[in-house]
Amino acid sequence: MQNFLHLPRKSKPFLAAWALLVLTTAISFTDAQAVPSFTRQTGAACSQCHTQSFGPNLTPFGRDFKLGGYTMTGGSGANANLPPISAMIEGSLTHTDKDQDPANFDQAGYDKNDNFTFDQASLFYAGKVYGKVGAFSQFTYDGYADGVAWDNADIRYSDQTELMDKPITYGISLNNSPTVQDLWNTTAAWGFPYNGSALQPGIATAALIDGALGTSQVGGATAYTMIDNLLYLEAGAYDSFSNDLQGALAGAVPGGYIKLDGPAPYWRTALQYDTKGHFFAVGHYGMSADVLLPNTLGDASNGADHYTDIAFDATYQYMANPKHIFEVKTTFIHENQNLSVSRNGGTGNTELDTFKFNGAYTFDQTYGVTFAYNKLYGSRNGNVYPDSVSFKPNSEYYTAELVYVPFGKSGSAWAPWLNLRTSLQYIGYSQFDGATQFVNGNNTFMLNGWLAF
Repeated sequence: MQNFLHLPRKSKPFLAAWALLVLTTAISFTDAQAVPSFTRQTGAACSQCHTQSFGPNLTPFGRDFKLGGYTMTGGSGANANLPPISAMIEGSLTHTDKDQDPANFDQAGYDKNDNFTFDQASLFYAGKVYGKVGAFSQFTYDGYADGVAWDNADIRYSDQTELMDKPITYGISLNNSPTVQDLWNTTAAWGFPYNGSALQPGIATAALIDGALGTSQVGGATAYTMIDNLLYLEAGAYDSFSNDLQGALAGAVPGGYIKLDGPAPYWRTALQYDTKGHFFAVGHYGMSADVLLPNTLGDASNGADHYTDIAFDATYQYMANPKHIFEVKTTFIHENQNLSVSRNGGTGNTELDTFKFNGAYTFDQTYGVTFAYNKLYGSRNGNVYPDSVSFKPNSEYYTAELVYVPFGKSGSAWAPWLNLRTSLQYIGYSQFDGATQFVNGNNTFMLNGWLAF
């Protein structure tokens, strides 16, 4: 996000302890399971949890598994007792309608166009840790940046009870990015598109809650409950890791990541209903945060900018016939930005709105097609968006994707050891960072390969 490029902060001892707890959990137990290992732990095929048999998009069963803290069991034999380690690799070929300037790439060695990137290699430790504690923890080598980082992490305690004969699931999540713990694929952490390339052109602005905080910049704790499989409630807060801890976890240079001035409240509510293969969900989530000025190394004496994000989302899935799965998801985020501190009182309140919509069809949980539309628009302000020709952040684009997943079903070859997702993706722009002319040069075609084992 262009407002959040270099924002430092002092270390927080309790966050260091929190991170140590998470890292200790992620490396000290030996009886949990990880991504393909979830299949070994539960005895369920990947297609039971994922609509396309692979990738973040979850079925109702997959959401229940995550809600329960990754602790569901049911596997048998030697596979169920194997170490809780899995891995994945991703690569892509990227072509843009107009040649890019290699000088703008962060890394040397790439051509103007038609570049292959080894995007990442990840090691997972995930599944049941002990009793009612489970984890999803990912450590990633970034092939473009040539660095290792602590990626997505969600450590949970979950339990169940009843109230007036209504089942209640409740728990606590320790995680390292807002929405990484979310159950629905409408939020930044797990929303479409599910993969990409570091070489594809990208818009410069995003709402704070829509991925601007990334992973390993903050740590958070939230408490949640699901009442009668109908009403979901969650609340908690996030705060920044210290510069040193960010450097250790994400390779961050001090001053190179967002820094929060104190805990930032986060909340989530949702209503869901699943009947005869039709799944509906509507929800609301949000965050309120004070963000320190860039390059102050945590000095809050000059105050902080304030951001309030309010979001609404909805999901529909047709799951009655697994041969033909239909899905529709949408999200709207409104962000109010009070930038009077960083802009010396010259901007006051500005606004940023994000709208996302995507529809998907999957045949036999093997072949999939998705079409998505995204629009981002905000206040005109030359101080906030000086690099935009219109002094606005506005961008509008669509994404079309074809997917082939050959494995992951019951009886598939290599189950439960191997899964593969291949995709063709095209992104077309009608507006890019405030510009409307000559923006189709940013249109991007990508061929992606994603292997988990």
